[in-house]
Amino acid sequence: MSEYDVSDTLPWTTEAKAKLKNIPFFVRTQARQRIEELARAANLDKVTVEIVEQARTEFGQ
Repeated sequence: MSEYDVSDTLPWTTEAKAKLKNIPFFVRTQARQRIEELARAANLDKVTVEIVEQARTEFGQ
């Protein structure tokens, strides 16, 4: 389990939200959580398209 509360979501840029919508709905919630964990680990205060792309590369999608 993550050290962050799942309800403690980060803000997302419009571009990052658009990328998230391209992820199949049945894994979107889990992907969102993992992307936000990466953003927090990088000390970001919001999710950007760059961190979404990084997640895609790291998670093999």
